[in-house]
Amino acid sequence: MKELTLDDLKNALRAAAGEAENLDESGDLLEVPFSELGYDSLAVMETTAQVERMLGIELPEEETAELRTPREYLDFVNARIKETV
Repeated sequence: MKELTLDDLKNALRAAAGEAENLDESGDLLEVPFSELGYDSLAVMETTAQVERMLGIELPEEETAELRTPREYLDFVNARIKETV
């Protein structure tokens, strides 16, 4: 996988923490905080473990815990992917 997409992130969120009511709303979810999507910090940590397994990379927990929106998360993870190539 060359990059983590929004669909990949949604799947990881569902696998890690279940379906949130707001995750499939139409519109741009990239700027909506995880908390407003129905995911707390523990859900994001569990999602990070899912993403690490999917991509075969390590992501620093202290940095991913600071990511508040799907856009921030995708930008951070995709930058890490590029660093490992």
